[in-house]
Amino acid sequence: MDPELEAFIPLFPAADLSDPVSARKDLAALSSSVGEPDTSGILVEDRTVPADPDVPIRVYDPHKSRGAVIWLHGGGWVMGDVDTEHPWAAAIARHAGVVVVSVGYRLAPENPFPAALDDAYAALQWVADHAEELGVDPDRIAVGGHSAGGGIAAGLALRARDERGPRIRFQLLNQPGLDDRQDTWSARNFTDTPWMTRDKCTAAWRHYLGGAPATPYAAPARATDLSGLPPAHIASAELCPNRDENITYALRLLQAGVSVELHQWPGTFHGSQAILSADVSQRQIAELAGALRRALAD
Repeated sequence: MDPELEAFIPLFPAADLSDPVSARKDLAALSSSVGEPDTSGILVEDRTVPADPDVPIRVYDPHKSRGAVIWLHGGGWVMGDVDTEHPWAAAIARHAGVVVVSVGYRLAPENPFPAALDDAYAALQWVADHAEELGVDPDRIAVGGHSAGGGIAAGLALRARDERGPRIRFQLLNQPGLDDRQDTWSARNFTDTPWMTRDKCTAAWRHYLGGAPATPYAAPARATDLSGLPPAHIASAELCPNRDENITYALRLLQAGVSVELHQWPGTFHGSQAILSADVSQRQIAELAGALRRALAD
């Protein structure tokens, strides 16, 4: 493990989703400990997407680009909101120079699948419909996210393709949760890695699916046809249960004719990019932002 990251492991909350309410409080505390991000030169505005129910979003406009990304936070589909994602959404907006629309999707287990995907799709449709108001080119809209949010983003790309919804130009998937079956080598062997353990993965999928069978929109690794999807940048962490499903999904996209950039980060663990002081975390965030900037460039 990267020694800069290893020093912070004792500060991470226990990897436990048996009590979602407590887990949400722990994530909120962890996020607030990061401090306020630099939003100078960025217009930050809370908006609401009309839907059933309405969807809260936070829009970050750096006034530098006509591109936008629908951004989905991590948290195992159980934790997180636009406030906990604030430091990372602001960093993406600042470094990528694109409009970031951070989505406060509904959380499981109170709202199992497809609630989160429906909220994300409503946000995607809203951005496409309000592109002129946002100063966004409707042909330069991406989807992206961390962890569970990356899985939702991948499902969003599949759904938009199948339903002939708004055109998605690019998908940015950072350590995405893609496969509920947990039968890869990394899922079977990384059972007690920092922040994300096998038990936590199991609980997250159980909460998200709510006892229903997984569909490809919930677990994109189950999709049999990946053709016609947007180009992707997929990043995985070496010491992460999701690692192999991330790599396999990237290979399957390539085999389906989809352009993919894959980066497997050695010495990192799931969510370690939250340790902003570490050199490897700074490089990870810069790379994610750079991939987004290039994909949405004029």
